[in-house]
Parts: sequence; C-alpha cells; structure tokens
Amino acid sequence: MSKVYILALLLSSFSYAQIEGDSFGAEYKFNPDNIPCLTPEAKAQIKIELRLSIADLMQQGKLTTQKSSQAIPRFIWPVKAKSDSGFKDVWAISNYVDHNKNYPNKTQDYNCGARTYDTASGYNHQGTDMYTWPFTWYQFQHNIGEVIAAAPGTIIYKHDGEFDMSCSFNKNRWNAIYIRHVDGSTAWYGHLKRGSLTTKKKGESVDEGEFLGVIGSSGNSTGPHLHFEVYDKDAQLIDPYSGACSSDTSWWKDQPDYYQPGINAVFLHNAVPNFKNCPTPETPNIVEKFKPNTSVFTATYYKDQIRGTTANYKLVKPNGIVHNTWSKIFENTWSSSYWYWTWNDLSDIGIWTFESSYKGQIVTKTFEITNSLAIEDYRLDKINTVPNPFENQLKLIGFNLNPNDYEMSVYNQLGQKVFSENKFSENLNLTFLKKGMYFLKITNKADQGFKTFTLLKK
Repeated sequence: MSKVYILALLLSSFSYAQIEGDSFGAEYKFNPDNIPCLTPEAKAQIKIELRLSIADLMQQGKLTTQKSSQAIPRFIWPVKAKSDSGFKDVWAISNYVDHNKNYPNKTQDYNCGARTYDTASGYNHQGTDMYTWPFTWYQFQHNIGEVIAAAPGTIIYKHDGEFDMSCSFNKNRWNAIYIRHVDGSTAWYGHLKRGSLTTKKKGESVDEGEFLGVIGSSGNSTGPHLHFEVYDKDAQLIDPYSGACSSDTSWWKDQPDYYQPGINAVFLHNAVPNFKNCPTPETPNIVEKFKPNTSVFTATYYKDQIRGTTANYKLVKPNGIVHNTWSKIFENTWSSSYWYWTWNDLSDIGIWTFESSYKGQIVTKTFEITNSLAIEDYRLDKINTVPNPFENQLKLIGFNLNPNDYEMSVYNQLGQKVFSENKFSENLNLTFLKKGMYFLKITNKADQGFKTFTLLKK
C-alpha cells in the first residue's frame, strides 16, 4: 500500500550564528496516493485460509478453543531496528485505522484526526502502517527493519515466497504471518520480505518481542512498510488505540502518543544522499572519515517533526572543545523529514562528535578527520558485541581473522580515547568505564580499514 514520494529539496538559509555552508531539508511523504494495502478479494481469501488453518490446528490438538474469560493481549511495538545497524529507530507512522465508514475523503482516525485514508472504491484503511525511514530501500536491502511479535501467541498461518519489491498497485499476494493470542484475537503482520519469515511453523508458539520477519513491500504495496491489523476473538476488526473516536480500551501495554517526535538516525555524509526511484536502494553516502577542510554533511532524520518545536545541534572537536552549536525551529508538521548542514572548515585531526537533540532525545555520531582515508573494513561485518548494553565485561563474537593484524580503541561521546588494545581481543574488561554511550573502533593495522560499534555501559 505505500507509494514513496520524496519532495524536492527545500533549499533555505538560516540566520543562526557561525553556521558553515548551506542548510537544507525536506519532507519524506509515504503513500501520498492512498494505495490500499489489501484488495477485497485478497482479504476474503486470507480470512478463508485462517478459518481452515485454525480448524486444522484444533484437529491436531495444537490449538484449543479460546475462553472468553481470557484478557485481551497488551501489545508492545512490533517494529525495531536490527542491532548494530547504526539507526536509532527505523519507522514512522503513515496511517491509522479509518473509523469513518463513508467515502471518499471521509476519514477519521482514533484521535478524531485525519492520519488515515479511504478510497473512491470504498476501501477504509483497516490497520496501522509503519514505514521504514530513513533510506527505506537501503533498509530493505540490509534487513534493518525487523518485525517482532507484539504479544505472545501461536502461529496460525504463514505465507511466503511472493515478490517483495512492489512499487505500484497490483493484485499480488503479500508475505505475512498471523499470530493468535490466548483470548482468541489475531494480529496480522503483512508486506514482509520474501524469505525473511521466522523458521517456526504453523502451530508453534512465539514470545513477546520474538523475531517474525523483515519489513518488505510484498503484495499490494508501493514501498516497504508493516501493515499491522488486529481482530478480536469474534473476528471483528479492532483498532488497538484508545481515543475519542475509537474504543475506550487500549490494546497497548503503554499506548504510544498520537505524534511521537524523535530522531531516527544521525549520519555523516560526504555527499547528499541519492534517493532513487522505487525499488532501487538509495545511495546514502554515509562515511565516517574525511580529509581536513573537505565537505562534511551533518544530517539528522526525524519522525513526527512538529511545527514550532526546536532541534539543537553541536559539533565537538577531538580535544573536547565545542566547534559550533546551532538550532532549527521547524515550520511544518511532517511524519518524516531530514535536515543537512554542510561544513568545509573541519581541520583538527582526530575523532569529532556530532550531537543532535530533539524533544528530550540526544543522539551522537562520531567521525574522523584524517590525512589518510581508509574505508570501512567489511570483513568485520560479522562481528557482534554481546551483551550490549553491558555491565563490565564485553564479548565480541564472529571474528575469524588474525588478531595481531588489528587494534582496538574505545572512545567516549566527546571523541576522547579511553581504552586501547594493540591486537584484537574477544573479551574486554571495561569495568572502569562510567555508565553511558561509547564507541569501539577496530582498525586493520595494514590498510587502516575499520569498523565502529556503538556500546552502552549500564
């Protein structure tokens, strides 16, 4: 259901003191043409398959009749970022359930707003759409947007193997998984990436937060997103949100706010990212090393940018001295947006820190100014840090190279080195570190290729 549309860059100049270069930003709008997620024929077929599957599981003794006395499930958020992806968050909301059954253009979401849609053919949106942002196709390519079980339950049906890079209205089936909860209600997780669904079979149980698949664009879809649709024990459509124009009962453990302003990602670029036509993955141009006095793009990607609110930014030199601070007052309310600033005067050699803060969230990203540019060492991609967050001991798994060829350094949020090892070690004792965020950098001694990992000390 989700056509992606990128507005042209809104070039503008700002009066903030000491800002180097031009700043620019834009809205990223999802599904502007209101493409329905499911055709009536597809929905009817799914309901038939679910009834048959439930009957089959009951006959096998893998599913029992649900008792009306069981409490409804309480959902957690069904989308999260892949660990070590570099993204703080990976989603934004495009549409809620439409409670106004009239059409067309007669919409009303649970909050009595218009963050939903209908169509002239009579389709009223019947789920919550969570699209991947930023770099939706890049996320798809790298399995970054993960779908997890919003509540524990039993897999009553799965469908996989369908084309997952849809960009226009079609009658294709979607890849999806359907979870039945203890009270007899069912959650639909649709538009998943082909081949990404959990290996668990129909009739097996899943826990809250368990991996179900990767966000894709299968079925009637024009961009990667999760369509989350809920039915009660009587097979009646449920909006999990409680509001003035919905039910008095929320199905969420902690109901999210109508708008959830925040930072999804902070990146450094050596050129403006290239947003290509669907379904070609974007070219993010994300780098972590720059030569002195060359173009550095500091970028922040937001969900639910709210008009009249202020975002703050800071650039910190390797010696801990603040190079610059500035602010941006948002003039529009947008579901997703991005803002860039260009710098050409960063000359101090060492690890710099870019800090972005908005609505109580602070996200930092380190980068290096160096006379010798080394590219990221993709041989280190298989490494994982566990546990993360950690208390005292950090273990690194997945390393299968010569330890003596690599060195390790840990930096704090100011870019200051607080720990180093002259060779790779699978176990690090970081008891001496205070609570907070750190950055582990593993570097190839020969060619200076590197990989950086974000660490959280608890």
